[in-house]
Amino acid sequence: MFDYGGVIGLIILALDIWGIINVVQSGATTGAKILWVLLILILPILGLIIWFFAGPRGGRVPA
Repeated sequence: MFDYGGVIGLIILALDIWGIINVVQSGATTGAKILWVLLILILPILGLIIWFFAGPRGGRVPA
């Protein structure tokens, strides 16, 4: 029997990294970015879901 826990963990990790990258590249203030990143790190699944629905929207900051 295959244990799916490791695969699910990797998927959650990949989604969290994707979310953190999007937060850092967003046009939000530095304080808001820090709070969103902390929320995603402390509550990996719930934080990502909250960020997806309520997080900063809009364009990326030019490089």
